[in-house]
Amino acid sequence: MDVKSIANMAVLAGEIMLRSGAETYRVEDTIKHILDTAGTAETEALVMLTGIIVTINRPGQEPVTIMRRVHDRGTNMHRIVEVNEISRKYCAGELSAEETQQKLKNIKGRQYTVRIYNLATVLVPAGFAPLFGGGFREIAASAAVGIILAALMTIGKRVRISSFILNILCTAGIAVTAAGLKMWIPALNMDTVIISCIMPLVPGVAITNAIRDTLRGDYISGGARALEAFVTAAAVAIGAGVGMASMNLFLQGGGLW
Repeated sequence: MDVKSIANMAVLAGEIMLRSGAETYRVEDTIKHILDTAGTAETEALVMLTGIIVTINRPGQEPVTIMRRVHDRGTNMHRIVEVNEISRKYCAGELSAEETQQKLKNIKGRQYTVRIYNLATVLVPAGFAPLFGGGFREIAASAAVGIILAALMTIGKRVRISSFILNILCTAGIAVTAAGLKMWIPALNMDTVIISCIMPLVPGVAITNAIRDTLRGDYISGGARALEAFVTAAAVAIGAGVGMASMNLFLQGGGLW
């Protein structure tokens, strides 16, 4: 495989990892190991939260530089592990360049079906409810609200709503649905239900990676991840506040309590 193909393969591996929530230093390390298989060429890799730049400089020849913009990011630890395993096997000579390229392309798609994601979105809030002191009523209510959350997330992704707006709509839907259940079941602890249902939207991985990138000296990516986590948390807070305020506004008496 020629040098440009190796660079493209390295960028593909880095793109999958970055989209899956890997730390930037881990992405850079993986890319650098793949680029170093190009031989005596000097290689450099720069990874930021929104893009990847790699360069292979060969003596007496024009350098090869590839830049790729990364728009969408999520969390998928399984993909990160797969890319690490494939890159290690390639660097150890256990896989050819063509086999490595094909394996990387095969893991670029969705790991689970939409039904599995939606099922998890329903079960996760139900699992968090007992941790926040909820009883059987709160567990059942959290699962019911989780169905609404799964529907909103599925529709929002299909119509390609921006993540900020989608988070606001999802948390507003959670608050409105929980308030509606509170009217039906007065003994229900609405706060527990709302908190349990917004947990799948909390940017925990982004906050953790922001701290790890910052401690590794990658202040650009660390700051960008911290800002991304703050924006997500702000959207969740705005949505929950709007949903609860709306119910307070339209309910007779101006309140739920």
